[in-house]
Amino acid sequence: MNERFYIEVTCQQKCHADARVCGDVFISRRIKEEGRIIVVLSDGMGHGIKANMLGTLAATLAVNFTQEHKSVQKIAAIITDTLPVDSVKNMNYSTFTIIEIDVEGEVRILEYENPKTMVLRGNHIHEPEWNCIVLEGGKRSGREILTASYKPQKEDRIVFCSDGVTQSGLGSEKYSLGWGTVNLEKYVLETIQDEHDISAVNLAAKVVNRANMNDGFHPRDDISCGVIYFREPRKIMICSGPPQNPENDSLFCDVFKQFQGKKIICGATTGDMIAREWSEEIHDTNVMLDPDLPPVSNMNGVDLITEGILTLSKTSELLKKYHNNYKLGKGPADEIVRMILDCDEIHFLVGTNINIAHQDPTLPIELELRRTVVHRIARTLEEKFLKEVTMKFY
Repeated sequence: MNERFYIEVTCQQKCHADARVCGDVFISRRIKEEGRIIVVLSDGMGHGIKANMLGTLAATLAVNFTQEHKSVQKIAAIITDTLPVDSVKNMNYSTFTIIEIDVEGEVRILEYENPKTMVLRGNHIHEPEWNCIVLEGGKRSGREILTASYKPQKEDRIVFCSDGVTQSGLGSEKYSLGWGTVNLEKYVLETIQDEHDISAVNLAAKVVNRANMNDGFHPRDDISCGVIYFREPRKIMICSGPPQNPENDSLFCDVFKQFQGKKIICGATTGDMIAREWSEEIHDTNVMLDPDLPPVSNMNGVDLITEGILTLSKTSELLKKYHNNYKLGKGPADEIVRMILDCDEIHFLVGTNINIAHQDPTLPIELELRRTVVHRIARTLEEKFLKEVTMKFY
């Protein structure tokens, strides 16, 4: 995370109406040790399996070569020379946009025949200096690559998309030539003016839904919209398990109390300890929202109280399965996932006192020690969702 702001990255997608697999491919990668984020959106020609394979090839090459610090000319030349060309239309089989953000906060954009990337500063368009690189040699000789670099500011956004967005509505009475970049820019600006702190996820979803509506809710192409948002981080702390040494109970509970952000307690024993230290009362509910998990509880100063290891284990499973179109339920683990995904910094405060009940050999093998489950959740959040995660054990 940059010292000045958090970088939220997302991409929302909708498949061609006749396809089950999206031909647009989005890959994001955080190189933690270098403080770099690499984001790629590629658009394979057509739709379905073939388009997905071509898009995956382009996106994978783009991420890997960018990670290796190759020049934009080298990256573009290798990718375009590797991708096949349609012999009839003489068109490349995949277009792509690469966005790299380094530890100093510099943004570099490389764009190959995708709709032009929008950079927004507050509620107006910010135009970085764009350069055009003409490729030489190879089968892509003469083709143009657009590049730009600039220093972002807090509340900047980057919006990039596949042509399924800008060409939505093509041939309709209202948009005979497609929705276009002008209408897209206008829509994005109006959305931000109406909701100045709209998250990257919600803004991208609105663009995709609008493009889908332009197509009469029967998409004629794969629709993808990515958004990068530079902003103040949203924080959450998940507290689970009492400390190994009871003498640390007061310190443990004070760390949790002083945290500025959303708070979740996982574990009845943990909840009782915090309620005792805070001189608060826990109020149980009796509504079973998940047949596999006990009901949630409530207490002043805490956003959610759930059962411990079972709930954390299910949270881990849900995070692994989650994707843009995944429908979360109403159970305790689903609510934890929902809250986590709405935040940027996830802090785990974990006591290492072992619950004797969990040592019963008749319990399922999936029921692991709290520390192991937390490590698994943290790894998924960092690698799959690019979240900032800290863990503190007592």
